[in-house]
Amino acid sequence: MYLTTEKKSEIFAKHGKSAQDTGSAEGQVALFTFRINHLSQHLKANRHDFNTERSLVKLVGKRKSLLDYLKKKDITRYRAIIAELGLRK
Repeated sequence: MYLTTEKKSEIFAKHGKSAQDTGSAEGQVALFTFRINHLSQHLKANRHDFNTERSLVKLVGKRKSLLDYLKKKDITRYRAIIAELGLRK
């Protein structure tokens, strides 16, 4: 399994307020980014896996809506998570 409980708690500890704070927008965006990167690597090797492609598109949409929420609520938190994860070029 690529996403263990230890990896999840590590992601939330690094990007959220704490390892138990799984509801913070920054932690969720970081988790979605980790999953998106994993699925992208999978799709490079398996081009015809259309179910994975669909779930990848759904994850990207969820991340985008969370980032839009952060941008609307607190622009400094939005800029911090964008810079930390390296999402915009």
